[in-house]
Amino acid sequence: MKETLLHTPEGVRDVYGDECRKKNQLLRDIHHVLHLYSYHDIETPSFEYFNIFNMDRGSAHSDEMYKFFDRDNRTLVMRPDFTPSVARCVAKYYADEELPVRLCYSGKTFKNTLLHQGKPSIVTQIGCELVNDASSAADAEMISCVIDSLKAAKLTDFQIAIGEVDFFKGLMEEAGVSAEEEEVIRDFIQIRNFFGLSEYVEHLDLPDHTRKALSTFDRLFGGLEALDMAETFTRSRRALEAIERLRKVYSAIRLYGYEDYISIDLGMLNGYDYYTGIVFSGYTFGTGDAIVKGGRYDDLLQQFGKDAPSVGFAIVIDELMSALNRQQIGPDSPVDRVMVIYPVEYQETAVSLGRSLREANVKTELIRKSTRHALTEYLAHADRNRVKMVYFFLSENRVLCCDRINRTQEEKNLTDIHEEDF
Repeated sequence: MKETLLHTPEGVRDVYGDECRKKNQLLRDIHHVLHLYSYHDIETPSFEYFNIFNMDRGSAHSDEMYKFFDRDNRTLVMRPDFTPSVARCVAKYYADEELPVRLCYSGKTFKNTLLHQGKPSIVTQIGCELVNDASSAADAEMISCVIDSLKAAKLTDFQIAIGEVDFFKGLMEEAGVSAEEEEVIRDFIQIRNFFGLSEYVEHLDLPDHTRKALSTFDRLFGGLEALDMAETFTRSRRALEAIERLRKVYSAIRLYGYEDYISIDLGMLNGYDYYTGIVFSGYTFGTGDAIVKGGRYDDLLQQFGKDAPSVGFAIVIDELMSALNRQQIGPDSPVDRVMVIYPVEYQETAVSLGRSLREANVKTELIRKSTRHALTEYLAHADRNRVKMVYFFLSENRVLCCDRINRTQEEKNLTDIHEEDF
């Protein structure tokens, strides 16, 4: 029983100490970038009605959701995804707004994944949604916001792959394949089995240029030359418009000076039934999955009663933390705390000092010294907890100041302690 009380369920874990501090700092740094782009905070419930998160809205399969019932026997689920919740809020609170709505969020998502997959059941995300803007400029701004967010996390070596689901959908319309054949082709592309794809399309009744396009999908990746090549493979208006859209987005990203972070990937078909245009994912080394995912979903809000184009992204903080740790990158974490250690007889004066420090906006920890622990133990405790200065009371008005950064010690009167000391 005692062991059970100390352990967490499969798929979840505690985050504490230095890891928790770094995680919170990372969220603050990215949140600051979202605010610089003028996104406004929104909080949605951790659980909602089951039908908010069906597969048509880009969320998890039913068996991947944590479900429970309210007292009226209605099915509720822990949110597996933020976007449908934000879409519901926009349809409810911004129903008549026709100009851009910018909302950002951060919090946890919950998925009941299979144990053998090794994926966490609770994941922290931060992201934003831009509603009522159908322009290629909005797509480019969203991707640039992603890049600025990752740069704020101190990440330097990363790439944002962008694609357009309408290119593939246009090819399939032009080919005239059945729904079953389209699904097989899509699966081959998603798992990057281009050899299997070439073999499969050889036996289908397809136009020669479409067969050639599908057989060379592995080459539709890279810079603008991938778009040049893709144009020669199709006569579909839908596919050609998708290519032109990507050109406009790429040109707008150049205005931000971020083209070096961008690669074209026309084989990106994640969320095929959910996204309606541009899709993008961010990758870096040190993690096995994308650290950010996003795209345009112009049809989603219609399901909540508002016809409005939308684009958004979510950064998976857990994946980003993993990458930062493996690349030995950490958020800035100033050592700016003070510890005041005092014997019981000087408690009144110590509490007064602590109040003064906090009024000066200094993070201060008061510890009444125990006779069971030596001063050296408290100093070691201060080092473990990233304390800048330790004040130890020698008498009612005299303290020993221990600078944990410069490893110096000196005695001072309390009246000689000034704000610059800490």
